[in-house]
Amino acid sequence: MKHLLKLLDLSKEDIIDILNTADQLKYEQKRGIPHKHLEGKTLGMIFQKSSTRTRVSFETGMYQLGGMALFLSSKDLQIGRGEDVEDTARVLSRYIDAIMIRTFEQKEVEDLAKYGSIPVINGLTDFCHPCQVLADLMTIREYKGMFEGLKMCYIGDGNNMANSLIVGGLKVGMDVSVAVPKDYTPHQDVLDFAKNYKGFELTDDIYKAAKNADVLITDVWASMGQEDEAQMRKEIFKHYQINEELLKVAAEDAMVLHCLPAHKGEEITKDVFEDHAKEIFEEAENRLHAQKAVLVKLIK
Repeated sequence: MKHLLKLLDLSKEDIIDILNTADQLKYEQKRGIPHKHLEGKTLGMIFQKSSTRTRVSFETGMYQLGGMALFLSSKDLQIGRGEDVEDTARVLSRYIDAIMIRTFEQKEVEDLAKYGSIPVINGLTDFCHPCQVLADLMTIREYKGMFEGLKMCYIGDGNNMANSLIVGGLKVGMDVSVAVPKDYTPHQDVLDFAKNYKGFELTDDIYKAAKNADVLITDVWASMGQEDEAQMRKEIFKHYQINEELLKVAAEDAMVLHCLPAHKGEEITKDVFEDHAKEIFEEAENRLHAQKAVLVKLIK
């Protein structure tokens, strides 16, 4: 593994290796065992989309690993203001050991990897969110002890989270059922990938998707950059909610995950969110451990 651009690039073995490393790093962190694998290394973090969890978890992770993280906002860089992405990649490759970028276009991430000579990590694009889904998979395995035989259900918009959950869930051996409105389906590349798996289901019926599900996952109805569509999306997605009625058709011990921030009362009710807050905030913490594992695998 040279980069983390999208989960489509990884094998099942790659994903499991990252999760195993994340488990070990979490164990060491909880017990105060030093793990300075990246001493003297520097991560450049490019943010064209802001984020609480991504910035704090990557900065903290690099510190815990003995390295340093540099925050680079769009105001700090010449990308989009006259300098080509390929030139930025070649310059940064001379200064730092890896790049994490959180941006809009997947092509920008791919171009950084193509023209640079250092590892590139996708912190989020409109196409996918691999770091978040690695944390989701880590949390599912912690609670359920395995992947095989489990059913994951995603409810909501066929967005970057849906794309990565489908790929990640199917690759590790879960069945994946996705309920989205007909005009908001996941990316065609992801649907083409999923055709190779018998355990994939795409529907607009949330109860069909959630039937006997072991894991229920949702995301906000309007992602960053879609604020102008928020009211329209509320009307379109108003029935795509994880609530007590939906949980009745899922497995009795079903867990609920949300990548945060959550709009309680929209994609998930407040009661369900609070009932499953332990799982959701364990999932949020696991961003730290999963991303540390990625950093170690790519930089060490």
